[in-house]
Amino acid sequence: MRPPEAPLPPLNHRQKPHNTIAPNLLAQAPEPVAPNQIWVTDITYVCTQEGWLYLAEVLDLYSRKLVGWAMSDRIDTPLVLSALTMALLQRGNPTDVLVHSDRGVQYACADYRAALTRAGHTPSMSRKGNCYDNAA
Repeated sequence: MRPPEAPLPPLNHRQKPHNTIAPNLLAQAPEPVAPNQIWVTDITYVCTQEGWLYLAEVLDLYSRKLVGWAMSDRIDTPLVLSALTMALLQRGNPTDVLVHSDRGVQYACADYRAALTRAGHTPSMSRKGNCYDNAA
């Protein structure tokens, strides 16, 4: 038992080993010169009369077109996997795409990272606490 004057231990904000953070490769990537070189993805919160909905989007950075999306009342890994799957199907399963996201647990989890690997894509993630890394 700790003495009463001892400070409380800090909250554990470390990433779990299976939720690995990818480096920010978007910062060094050249401007895309063709479709399917760089995709950026994020989740938007949509307020409705019946509660919150969550929209996961995949945007092709070259064409600025939405190539995949999914909407759900749950903000979870299947949501972002559905958006990624739509993008792959819409674009004919391209390989070697740099896919940039924030550090959300949905993008850092093993299932999402495995889906990127199976598709032959390279993950990229924003720096910690820097929302401007996602500005596309």
